[in-house]
Amino acid sequence: MPQMMPINWLFYFLFFLSVFIMFNIMNYYIYYNININNKLNLFIKKKIFNWKW
Repeated sequence: MPQMMPINWLFYFLFFLSVFIMFNIMNYYIYYNININNKLNLFIKKKIFNWKW
């Protein structure tokens, strides 16, 4: 039925958009946590190797 095609395209567009956004959110949080861990490690290393006494 040609009348249903735009609705079908809209459904596919929303589905793939949601998948794309989901993977982007996953990627953001993965790299955000890696950066936080690296910053914490650098901070700990600076505290350990920066003795004044």
